[in-house]
Amino acid sequence: MKWNGQDAMLYSQSKEFVDTWIVPLIPYSLAGSENELKMLANQSELLTLFMKEVEEEYRGRIFLSPSYTYLKETPVSKEIERINEWTTEMKERGFKHVLFFTFDQQWKKVEKDLESSLIWMPLPKVDDIHNEEAQKVLRSQIEQVTELITAYWQE
Repeated sequence: MKWNGQDAMLYSQSKEFVDTWIVPLIPYSLAGSENELKMLANQSELLTLFMKEVEEEYRGRIFLSPSYTYLKETPVSKEIERINEWTTEMKERGFKHVLFFTFDQQWKKVEKDLESSLIWMPLPKVDDIHNEEAQKVLRSQIEQVTELITAYWQE
C-alpha cells in the first residue's frame, strides 16, 4: 500500500494484516556541482522506483510511506530525533517492523542510534535507469532486499 487515497482506505479496512512500514530516505541539495546534483536526483528517482517495486511485491503486508527528505548538507545525526519520532508513531499505530531504505552510506555510521531498522544498499552505477540493463540491476537488488525483508518477518 502506498500513501494515496485509495490505499489509505484499503489500509484502514485491513490494517491488522499490514505490519511493515517502509520509508525511503532521500537526500536533497542544490549546493553541489552539476554532477552532484544529477547524482542526487538520479538517486532519488532510483530509490523511488525501487520502493515502488518492493511495495508491489508485498502489497497488503507493507505500507510505503512518503519519502523522508533531508538536506545533504545537514549531518544525519541531526535527523535521528525526527526519524525516531516517526518510528515511535508508527509502532504506536501497530507496525511491528519499521524499515528505512537508503543509498546514502552516511546513515550506516548512525544506524545504532535509530529505533528502526536501516537497509543501506549500494547505489547501482547506471546512467539511464529506464534502460534494460538498469532494470536488470534494479530487479537483482529488489530480489535481495525482499529476502532481507522476509528475514525481518521471521525474527
